[in-house]
Amino acid sequence: MRLVAWETTRNCNLDCIHCRAAAGRGPYTGELTTAEGKRLLAEIAGVAPAIVILTGGEPLLRPDIFELAEHGRDLGLRMVMAPNGTLVTEAIARRMAAAGIQRVSVSLDGASAETHDAFRKVPGAFAGALRGIAHLRAAGVPFQINTTISRANLAEIPAIQELAVRLGAVAHHIFLLVPTGRGKYIVDQAIDAETYERTLNWFYEQRGKTSLELKATCAPQYYRILRERAAREGRAVTVQSHGLDAVTRGCLGGIGFCFVSHVGEVQPCGFLHTVCGNVRERSFAAIWEQSETFHRLRDFDRLRGKCGACEFKRVCGGCRARAFEATGDFLAEEPLCSHIPRRACL
Repeated sequence: MRLVAWETTRNCNLDCIHCRAAAGRGPYTGELTTAEGKRLLAEIAGVAPAIVILTGGEPLLRPDIFELAEHGRDLGLRMVMAPNGTLVTEAIARRMAAAGIQRVSVSLDGASAETHDAFRKVPGAFAGALRGIAHLRAAGVPFQINTTISRANLAEIPAIQELAVRLGAVAHHIFLLVPTGRGKYIVDQAIDAETYERTLNWFYEQRGKTSLELKATCAPQYYRILRERAAREGRAVTVQSHGLDAVTRGCLGGIGFCFVSHVGEVQPCGFLHTVCGNVRERSFAAIWEQSETFHRLRDFDRLRGKCGACEFKRVCGGCRARAFEATGDFLAEEPLCSHIPRRACL
C-alpha cells in the first residue's frame, strides 16, 4: 500500500456534475470524529509510510483538518490535500505550509470560466480556483492540476495543460470519467473507447514537451500505451526513461491504493462502491490485509473477459470501477478499451 484517500467530509461548497460522492452542502451525519480520524491515521502508518490524500467533499470545510494533517505528518505519513481551490485564502495557504501539506491538487476542468463553472455548477468557481492557486504559489505549497476529461472539455485539454504551466503547477493529472455518483447522470458526456485511445496517445506525446509531471488516473490503458509506444521507439521502459510510470500500474484499487469514506467505510477506490470493512469495527490493517475483495483484486488471474486474456493485464488491469458499473462484476473486462489482446486472436 502506498496511497490512501480519506474522504474527511462529504460537505462541499460546489455542486460538480461529475462528483463521485454527489457531495453537497449537507450537513452529513456520522463522519469520523477527530479522535477516530487520528486513530485511522495511526493505523495507516502502522501498515506503511503511505501518502494520505485528505479529500472530500471539500476538506477545508472540516474544522479540524489541519489538526489531522499535522497528526499524520508527525506519524511519518506524506500528507497531501485535494480542495477545490475556492476556499484557499492567503491565511489558509500559509496554514497548509505550516501543517506540512506536501502537495495540493486543484481541479480545473476547463481553460475558461465558461467550461469550468459549467462543470462545477457555481458561477465564479474558476476565478476562485485561480485565486486559491495564486495563494498556494505565494506560500510555497506545491500544487498540481487535476482534470476530468469528458466530451465537454476534450478540446480544451491542451489549453488546460498550458494554463497549468503558466500557473506554476508541478504536475497535470488527467482523469477519465467514471459514471458513479452524479457522474451517472452525464454518462452521455463520456468519451468513447477510440477517443480515449487517441487522448491517451496524445498525453504520452507530451512527455518531454512540458515541464509538468504527467499522470493518467482512472485511465489504466495508458500504461499499455506507454509500453507499446516505447517498444515502437526501441526503448526499454525504465525509471530513467519513464520515471515512476515504469514501476506503477494502471488500476491500483485494492492493490496499492484504497479509499476511506467519511463514515469509515473502506473501498478499493472512491469510484468502486464495494465496502471491504469499516474502521469503526475493524482496524485498517485488518481490512487491508484480510479483505476478500482486496485479495481478489490482487490476483490478476481472476480477471475475466478480454482483460483476463490481455498480455498487459499486470501493467493495466482495466478500470475495475467502470467494469463494476457496466456489469455489476468488478472483475469483468473494462468496457472502455479498444485493445484486442494477442491471446484473444489465437
